[in-house]
Amino acid sequence: MILAVDVDYKNDTGLIGGVIFDDWTDKEPTIEVVSKVQSVEDYTPGEFYKRELPCILELINEHSLKPDVIVVDGYVFLDGEKRPGLGKHLYDALGGSIPVVGVAKNRFKSIGSNYEVYRGKSDKPLYVTAAGLDIEIAKQQIINMDGGFRFPTLLKRVDKLCRAWDSSS
Repeated sequence: MILAVDVDYKNDTGLIGGVIFDDWTDKEPTIEVVSKVQSVEDYTPGEFYKRELPCILELINEHSLKPDVIVVDGYVFLDGEKRPGLGKHLYDALGGSIPVVGVAKNRFKSIGSNYEVYRGKSDKPLYVTAAGLDIEIAKQQIINMDGGFRFPTLLKRVDKLCRAWDSSS
């Protein structure tokens, strides 16, 4: 089971979306889950994980999820290898037992071109980093995901899910 997660915020509340699928090439999710967290941390530059990590952990715990891999919107390593980002903090919080793949839409200043992935006809890359999974495998899996555009179909879906405030409980 692969779990893709994303979080949106309104004031001090986070709405977390999770899209679960069985194979990297799936067109549709197996299931979608949503959680809401009150009193999230304020955003602090360079410490984004302090805001997002508790939200992702809440989604996993609330829905008793046991994924084989987690995909986050953002970086696992801000420099590709050593400087921890959200994904590395998630990987560590889960005891290093679940590989985490980060897919970022924007380039972080210290990330090398070897983390770029091009999809569809886009000339703008995604940036893929990983912990617990070989980076070349992680990049290939993101390339293999469904969708003919830059951003994979199921990652677009989780982005939309976390922004569906009107339909959340």
